[in-house]
Amino acid sequence: MIVLASQSASRKAMLDAAGIAYEAQSSDVDEGAIKRELIGVPGGDVATILAEAKALPVSVGVPGKLVLGGDSLVEVGGRQFDKPVSREQAAEHLRFFSGQRMNLHSAAVLVRDGITVWRHCETARLDVRQLSDSFIDSYLNREWPAVSGCVGVFRIEALGVQLFERIEGSHFTVLGMPLLAVLAALRAQGELEA
Repeated sequence: MIVLASQSASRKAMLDAAGIAYEAQSSDVDEGAIKRELIGVPGGDVATILAEAKALPVSVGVPGKLVLGGDSLVEVGGRQFDKPVSREQAAEHLRFFSGQRMNLHSAAVLVRDGITVWRHCETARLDVRQLSDSFIDSYLNREWPAVSGCVGVFRIEALGVQLFERIEGSHFTVLGMPLLAVLAALRAQGELEA
């Protein structure tokens, strides 16, 4: 059994669907402080560093167990975005995303006994269609606060699919974890049958 260093509903759902036995433990990492140290660092690298920062402290408390850390980061127009802190900020993000390409970086790391044994990041490219103010308002009427925990202000498995005109990349990456690569790494670590 592995340990998921997250309470992310999406990551849990992916592991559940794939039949992976795990226990989930929250990691109390100050993501904002880490990000402030990483100004100018490419988004994929930031996501990987954050995933590792979440897994390392959990690993110390579960000797011998493999800990999975994950993080997702959105970049649009050269800017990196965090989860919206309010409905108003969510609307601002959506107005900024309108008509642009969103790069969604999803990273995963595996740590055992405080040592990182594997890391991986994948990027999905999502073309956001032109969004009217009235659409943004009605979308948030239906999706807020559910999307408050979503870095791109969307759940692709729900109404968020209406934000896009094209998506390139793995569906799992869009959901928040490069699942196929994680499964291969778990097999390589002897946690799953080959």
